[in-house]
Amino acid sequence: MSEPPRRRPPHAQPPYRDLSTAADVEAAWEARKELGPEYEEHIASGLADRVEELVAYRTAELRHQGTVRTQDEELERTAQRQRFVLGIISLGIGVPVTGIAGGTDLGLTGMIIGWAGIVGVNLANALSGRRRHRR
Repeated sequence: MSEPPRRRPPHAQPPYRDLSTAADVEAAWEARKELGPEYEEHIASGLADRVEELVAYRTAELRHQGTVRTQDEELERTAQRQRFVLGIISLGIGVPVTGIAGGTDLGLTGMIIGWAGIVGVNLANALSGRRRHRR
């Protein structure tokens, strides 16, 4: 009675299984049986070439994914930096606006209008960032 195939845990499985590679190995094994040991070197060489092709393809794929991930991370860092700077500028502008508006005839109304403008700029920035992030 043959032993059931061993299953690897899900975390050890590759992201995809190339069925043609398994078929290539089976075909090479059958060819080796039919042709005999004198062709073993040629068969092994063919399989090695196939494996090298797959490794090169997968390496290129992983490099591309790494580049995309790095670009996304850089964009997120830039957005966080811009939000931080906008917050600092908003506070830096808000203090004089409050003092100037409070000393005019408008008083509280002028301060509310000034802060409403600052809040509007921050809100517009936050909403545009969300729209960009969704794409």
